[in-house]
Amino acid sequence: MKNIDFTDFFNVFLSGATVGWFLFYFYLRCAMIEKIIHPEAFMWSSELQQTIIQRCKAVQYRLQEPLSRHTSFRIGGPAAVMAFPKTTEELKQLLQGAAAAGAQPYILGAGTNILAPDEGLDALVICLKDALCGIRLLDEARIEAYAGESMAKAAVFAKNHALTGLEFAHGIPGTLGGGVYMNAGAYGGELKQVVESVTILTMDGEEKTLSGEECAFGYRASVYQKLPCVIVKAVLQLHPGDPEEIGQAMRTLMEKRRASQPLELPSAGSTFKRPTGYFAGPLIEQAGLKGCGVGGAEVSKKHAGFVVNTGGASADDVKKTIAMVQSRVWEASGVQLEPEVRIW
Repeated sequence: MKNIDFTDFFNVFLSGATVGWFLFYFYLRCAMIEKIIHPEAFMWSSELQQTIIQRCKAVQYRLQEPLSRHTSFRIGGPAAVMAFPKTTEELKQLLQGAAAAGAQPYILGAGTNILAPDEGLDALVICLKDALCGIRLLDEARIEAYAGESMAKAAVFAKNHALTGLEFAHGIPGTLGGGVYMNAGAYGGELKQVVESVTILTMDGEEKTLSGEECAFGYRASVYQKLPCVIVKAVLQLHPGDPEEIGQAMRTLMEKRRASQPLELPSAGSTFKRPTGYFAGPLIEQAGLKGCGVGGAEVSKKHAGFVVNTGGASADDVKKTIAMVQSRVWEASGVQLEPEVRIW
């Protein structure tokens, strides 16, 4: 058996311990520097989380929840706190708690029009999808739907009650709240045509109701894009119709959507707004950009108006692809494309 030189062993042990202590010290110094540069990140991991959660104990929370699970792009790092209020009162408590903590929450529906950052958000994200839900018939021609309900479910509810006017919404993947925010539309229909009133909560929890006219709807625009608030519910004015005809119209629009759009790949729907006098898709295709992209993001080969995640795309990949498309289309046609997708 070989003799062990304990002197050499002790020296090796000391050198290893020295390296270990150095690395530990280096880590602490880096953490202290980061804390000085980005104190809000550490505040979120302690004080803000505790403040909001303690004030709103009945609300369901998830900490460090990946945004990629809640966006149709399947992109996005963790949110420090994600809350799922199931009632208006819970939502009010959340907003009041955030205001008391000096925090500005992000509002998320189905995430079908959102590009979330790769690094995530040191913030409170309030998710309304499958949380703040409910649909009811008010009278023979009006329905009331909460913001967390899907547009598709609202359309089916209307059909089941022999009400026409919401067929266009059947294939739109977002929530009613997100639809009102964007004045969502497709195939000649838009929410502007059917919204009678919208109930909101201001960021300090005050409830207000706006008429359809006060919503100031425009093409993919509404007053809510400038008004600090959260959409709670909307009343939709529809018209009596034949359920069979309504159902057939919905199926026809869905077949058209499946045939023309890349629904098999993650995306945020139409990436660009329709420029005045043009359509974004043809302009992008004429610039020779189908199939072009950066990293895991590319312009869809099926429909040039969509930027899709072909697998493992980052938010940076998508943003660079959007910028490339804007630049090339401007060079080719002199038309400036404006993103429809909201970039957080």
